Amino acid sequence: MQQPDDLSLPSTEQQLAKLTDDATGLGRETVDIGGFLHDLDMRCQAQIQGLDHIKRNTGDLASTSTQMLDAVQRMAAAADDALERVRTSTALLTETGERSQSLAEWVRSVHAQGPEVEEMLRAVQVSNSEISDISWQVKLLAVNAKIEAARAGQAGKGFSIVADAVNELSQKTSTAADTISNTVKKLSEWMGELHRGAEATSKSAEAVLSRSADADSALTNIQSRVAELQGDAHELTGAAGRAKQAVDNVAPAVQKIADSVTEVAEGVDQASTRCDNLVDRSESILQSAVALGGNGQDSTMITLVQDLAGRICEAFETALRSGRISLDQLFSTDYRPVPGSNPEQVVTPFTKLTDEVLPPVQEPVLELDARIVFCAAVDRNGYLPTHNMKFGQRQGDDPVWNAANCRNRRIFDDRVGLKAGRNQDPFLLQVYRRDMGGGVFVMMKDLSAPIAVQGRHWGGLRLAYKF
Repeated sequence: MQQPDDLSLPSTEQQLAKLTDDATGLGRETVDIGGFLHDLDMRCQAQIQGLDHIKRNTGDLASTSTQMLDAVQRMAAAADDALERVRTSTALLTETGERSQSLAEWVRSVHAQGPEVEEMLRAVQVSNSEISDISWQVKLLAVNAKIEAARAGQAGKGFSIVADAVNELSQKTSTAADTISNTVKKLSEWMGELHRGAEATSKSAEAVLSRSADADSALTNIQSRVAELQGDAHELTGAAGRAKQAVDNVAPAVQKIADSVTEVAEGVDQASTRCDNLVDRSESILQSAVALGGNGQDSTMITLVQDLAGRICEAFETALRSGRISLDQLFSTDYRPVPGSNPEQVVTPFTKLTDEVLPPVQEPVLELDARIVFCAAVDRNGYLPTHNMKFGQRQGDDPVWNAANCRNRRIFDDRVGLKAGRNQDPFLLQVYRRDMGGGVFVMMKDLSAPIAVQGRHWGGLRLAYKF
């Protein structure tokens, strides 16, 4: 029995439409994965930079810890030397204190014996005075004897000789008594000064002796503190050594992590590149499917962007014919920065023309479909001279606001922008993530069609819309 035809098989048109939709979906998923890989790569690069910073800081920390260890070791050695010096000084001061105490005791004994010595000197002076008086009386007696001997004549001659000898002895005794008296007087004056000096010194000695206990206590305290400093210094030396060892151990670990993250980043970068290649493949599949007659969900948009690109070509051709602009001006790449713009904006010889002819083509498109986000023409280098009015506002003082609302006169030389401007196929459908700020991304389609003037490729018209 003949089997009937299987009417359930899809037609070629349906298969192509499904292939078109699948290629678009593949592009979306690939771009999403590529975006994730890009974000991951950015995080890896940030981690690598952070690890580089950590490695530099670790190197600085290792150098600093080495210097600190050297300094602490020197401090410990200095503490050892200081303690030894303090101990030596303490012993010397203790010995000096003992000698000072002995000297003070001697000074006090001298001061105590001063009155006794003065009393003895006064007794000597009194006795010497009596000797002087006796000498004077002997002298008078000798004179009288001399007179009586003269009266006696020859019989008293021997007595006269004795009287002369007694007189001479009296004079010598008187002279000696005067000398002793003068000496005793000087000695008494010196002893008075010595007594007063001893009295002052005794008072100072009393002060020294009264503070010697405080000095001993202070010296003992100093020695104790220096001993504590010595102990702390040696303990700090050990801690600094352990810290240096820890820092030395950190450096290889950080390097190992850095090598691992670098390896991951390289892998992510390669995966990201392969994703970009996969996006190109999916776009190529989509182009081929549409060329074979595939009628996917983007066919209406493709027809729209091609029609709009054609209208822009006609507007440029008309401007050339009327002499409003020359061909060299229309294709000029003389991008002149707008002073004070942030982000930087540039103008070219054709910017004034695009401001006049592009809005009538681009602006009405935004009302055709709620999914459409923008419609704008770019030249071969991604330069977007005239944007939709909502994205072409005048710049203000806030560069963040400017970046979101003043996107005209900007060069978008990213992957999507450059491919849209340089594509010369009938159309190019790209999928990309649009950064909405705050880490939020929206998947978008960027559909473009080439713009050619007098057979020369000028750029492309970009039509961006949501899925």
